[in-house]
Amino acid sequence: MKVLIVYAHPEPTSLTKQLVDATAETLSTAGHTVMHSDLYGMKWKAVYDADDFPKRVNPERLSLIEEGGHAYASGNQLADVAVEQQKLLAADAVILQFPMWWYSPPAIVKSWIERVFVWGFGFGYKDGTNNYRFGDGILKGKRALINVQTGGGAADYGPRGINGPIEQLLFPLTHGALFYAGMDVLPTHAVHSTMRVSTQEEVEAIKAAWRERLAALFTDTPIPFRSQNGGDFPDRHTMADHVAPGQTGLAAHFADPGDA
Repeated sequence: MKVLIVYAHPEPTSLTKQLVDATAETLSTAGHTVMHSDLYGMKWKAVYDADDFPKRVNPERLSLIEEGGHAYASGNQLADVAVEQQKLLAADAVILQFPMWWYSPPAIVKSWIERVFVWGFGFGYKDGTNNYRFGDGILKGKRALINVQTGGGAADYGPRGINGPIEQLLFPLTHGALFYAGMDVLPTHAVHSTMRVSTQEEVEAIKAAWRERLAALFTDTPIPFRSQNGGDFPDRHTMADHVAPGQTGLAAHFADPGDA
């Protein structure tokens, strides 16, 4: 299989980068082809603006949707964006590795989504409508796995933890971007209390647990997000009354509330 690793950390000796190296080694040893997107190492452009569109449809007013879609359809995207799209199309699975900063991924990860998942690719797929999203996008059939490092302990991210459940904190990424574009998103692999990791033995134990998780990359059961076109959203906007009665908010989007 082909696996794309997208990772973000500015420090090459960080635990995140050590886990990235473990990912590449483990997958390569298992016979997989590994592709890398080191966002800090690539000096990824972290601002989505007019500089992304050297050939504008409308030079008077910037519409990111219009310009992004036109650049994608006409083959006039910046090279770094086009390369990332080709990696995604080639990959059978995508692994994102990053630290949790202020309850979300680093800004450079968000900008990777914004600049790469443009109109016609990440959304507006096939016919320029919302017909093909949330389970039916361009990346349908591919798998996604997030490996996140947090400073807080596991209890902080539990069902009643002070920080909130990790799957709900990452919902904008897992559901709003990866699943939106069609991917089967696996339950998040979180490494907690990283600020208190102080020995090589602890690092090796963390790596061992991650390697074990990687062994099930193509067999683990994905998060049971409700697909747009599976019948739960008859008008493609609002959940049917008989689906998850009495539930609201993010938890209602998980077919098994325990996964939220």
